[in-house]
Amino acid sequence: MFHDLVAFVVELVALGVLAWWGWRAADPVVLRVVLAVAVPGTAAVVWGLFAAPKARFRVPVAGVLAVKALVFGAATVALVGLGHGTAAVVFGVVAAVNTVLVTVSRTGGARRDVA
Repeated sequence: MFHDLVAFVVELVALGVLAWWGWRAADPVVLRVVLAVAVPGTAAVVWGLFAAPKARFRVPVAGVLAVKALVFGAATVALVGLGHGTAAVVFGVVAAVNTVLVTVSRTGGARRDVA
């Protein structure tokens, strides 16, 4: 349960960072607003379709992890672009470790060996 709470917070932070990056990525205010809404909005829609616990489309664990890597990776790169390299490293590590812990707990640690 604790890992699920951390996962939710990390997801919200990722969306916030993407909005922050969108706001800082352009000069005209209209473009800032569009990017600040569209970038995290797109990430949230993709997450909801494929990676959320009650996702619209059920995909294999590898697909869920790919979406999480895309969103968390984008937020990490955005933090670097915003000039916050240390925060990017901390965020990336927390997101990766928590994703592993949540995935293991949800799959029961099951492993399928490929022959």
